[in-house]
Amino acid sequence: MSTSINPTRQRLIDAAIELFTVQGVTETTTRQIAELAKVNEVTLFRHFGNKHGLLLAVISESPVFRNLGESLKMQASQITSVSQALKDYCEERLHSLEQIPDLVRSVVGEAGHYPVENRQALGRSLTQANHYVTEYLTTVIERDKLYTHLPAQKLASLLNTMLLGYAVIEFTSEFHELWHDRDEFLENLVALFLNKVTSTQGYYQAIATDKVIDLPANLVHIILQKAKKSGLRDYALMYVLFGAGLSPAEIVDLERSHQIQDANRHLLQIGSIRQVPVNQWIMGKRYGSYTRNPLTQWLKVRKDDQPALFLNDNGMPISEEEIQELWLILTAGLLTPEDRQPLIEQAQQTWCVEMLMKGMNLEDLSIITGCNLTKLQPYARKAREKSALEQAIHLDRKS
Repeated sequence: MSTSINPTRQRLIDAAIELFTVQGVTETTTRQIAELAKVNEVTLFRHFGNKHGLLLAVISESPVFRNLGESLKMQASQITSVSQALKDYCEERLHSLEQIPDLVRSVVGEAGHYPVENRQALGRSLTQANHYVTEYLTTVIERDKLYTHLPAQKLASLLNTMLLGYAVIEFTSEFHELWHDRDEFLENLVALFLNKVTSTQGYYQAIATDKVIDLPANLVHIILQKAKKSGLRDYALMYVLFGAGLSPAEIVDLERSHQIQDANRHLLQIGSIRQVPVNQWIMGKRYGSYTRNPLTQWLKVRKDDQPALFLNDNGMPISEEEIQELWLILTAGLLTPEDRQPLIEQAQQTWCVEMLMKGMNLEDLSIITGCNLTKLQPYARKAREKSALEQAIHLDRKS
């Protein structure tokens, strides 16, 4: 955005803000705006084309969006932590919205009556703002080497939606008792993003590298039951995660033809040389049989011609990001013994540890998973730890 200010253009924007605030966007005419700005109506059309273009300028040049890109770039280079980055951004956006509460009420209250051009104008402004915030979060996340459940674009969308929702509630209602004050809301919002969306580097490095953090049997069962209530597709997907130990990247490449099954086995073909069993027993509980289980039931009810094993809600092959989002939904509110929301990576870790606990040796697990023995050493250590614990419990019961 140019830093030079055209006085006529600015008078028109100021007049539009005043009239939009007092009588709403729909009831305000371009003639009224021009008269208040003391210019000809033709001048308004020359600068903005029509009222829709003027509304776009009012929104994009409001305190909420003005110089947002440049401001966030400067902040990203100065902020020392993701916590501070989130807090500063949220505080500044809410402060900007609080400068124009009447305009927010007018725009939101009348949005349903706007012609499509007005709604498109509003949507373009929000999309551009989201783009700036995405770049901002990406810079901080990459610099701090953080792992995130969702891509930065999705995080930015969630963050902006929550901030706008807060502003709408504050500007349009009283005595809601949803939070004590703005500081409390911001504190909870930042905590949510830090604890549930972006986590500390150490924990995720432990998941990804040399430490295995498998999930307890009762938690796995709860996740599978929540998936069952959610629908056949979701149940089948969780079944494959825990019953075959596959990663989201491997799942999205699966096709219907990759199944091999009969009464004595149920296998999935991974690539051209590796096969993985789909276990009917998961953490001590049986989920069907080789021929009738959550996956076979999901495929049985499908009426489409798509070759992909799993589809999204639009009937297209599911993506890794969509699997991640589904996992977040199904595990929302659940906590591991480490007091964290379960990670999708822990499903594969849980499967590997369970295979070792059942008696599979490390060399065979390497063949099944496609992982080298060095990478699997932590799994062997974890399995031994669990076996030792079970032995200690067994000895205590005998005494």
